[in-house]
Amino acid sequence: MFAPSSVFPVEEVAPGKVFPSAHMGARLAVQAVQGKSTSTNPAFSERQAEREAMVKEQIEGKYSPIRAPRVLDAMRRVPRHLFVPKSRQKGAYRDTPLPIGHGQTISQPYIVAFMTEALELAPEARVLEIGTGSGYQAAVLAELTPHVYTVEIIEPLAEMAQQRLKSLGYGTISTKQGDGYHGWKEHAPYDAIIVTCAAGHVPPPLIEQLKPGGTIVIPVGGVYQVQMLMKITKKRDHAIVSEQLIPVRFVPMTGRADKR
Repeated sequence: MFAPSSVFPVEEVAPGKVFPSAHMGARLAVQAVQGKSTSTNPAFSERQAEREAMVKEQIEGKYSPIRAPRVLDAMRRVPRHLFVPKSRQKGAYRDTPLPIGHGQTISQPYIVAFMTEALELAPEARVLEIGTGSGYQAAVLAELTPHVYTVEIIEPLAEMAQQRLKSLGYGTISTKQGDGYHGWKEHAPYDAIIVTCAAGHVPPPLIEQLKPGGTIVIPVGGVYQVQMLMKITKKRDHAIVSEQLIPVRFVPMTGRADKR
C-alpha cells in the first residue's frame, strides 16, 4: 500500500532557466573510478557521501515504501550534480526538483526512485523513457539494465542529454529527439515504459508498444492541477489494468498530446 501524499512530497514544477553546456567543465572535474558492480557504467567518487545521505535520509526513510536494493544502489551511483546546471549543482542532492532550462525540470530524487522501483525492472529488461530532460532518469535506469531508450521532444535538451550521457560513459543508452507521444516503435516491444511528463491520458502508442506483462508508469492529469501517478499493466491476455500510486505534479507532455 502506498502512503498518502502528506507523507511524501509532491513533485513541484520549477520555473525554466537556460541550461548552458557547463556540464562539460564539471565532467572534467569528476573523479571516475572503477566500481565493483557488474554494470559497465562508470562509477563516480565525487560527492559520494552526499549521495549516500540522499538515499538514507530522503529515499529509504522509515515511512518510505522504496526498498529495492538495486534501485537504492542506482541512486547512490549516479552523479546527480552533473545533470543540473552549474548554478544549481550545490543543491543537487536536496529532495527537490530543479530547473534544467526550456521550462523543464529534473525530478526530485524521491520521485525518481519511486517511479523507477514501480517499473520492477529485470536486469535485462528493455525500457523506454518519455522525456529525457537532462538524462538523469535514463542514467538511473541504465544502472538496472543496459537496454534503455529515451525520447525528448525539445531539441536543445535532447542534444545536451545525448552529449552528457556519452561524455559521462553511459554508452548503452539510446537517445532520440522526437514526440514521445508516439513512443519509439523501432525498438518495441518494451518490458517497461516510464513517462516523466504529465498527460491527460495514456498515449495509445505506448500501450501498443508495451509487451504483454509489461508496465507503464505515468503521471496523468491536467497542467494546472495535481496529477495522479499511475501504474498501467498490460496482462498476458492484453487486458489493461491501472493502479493509482501517489499524487504528483509534473510539467506537461507537449506535441501530439497538446492537440487531443
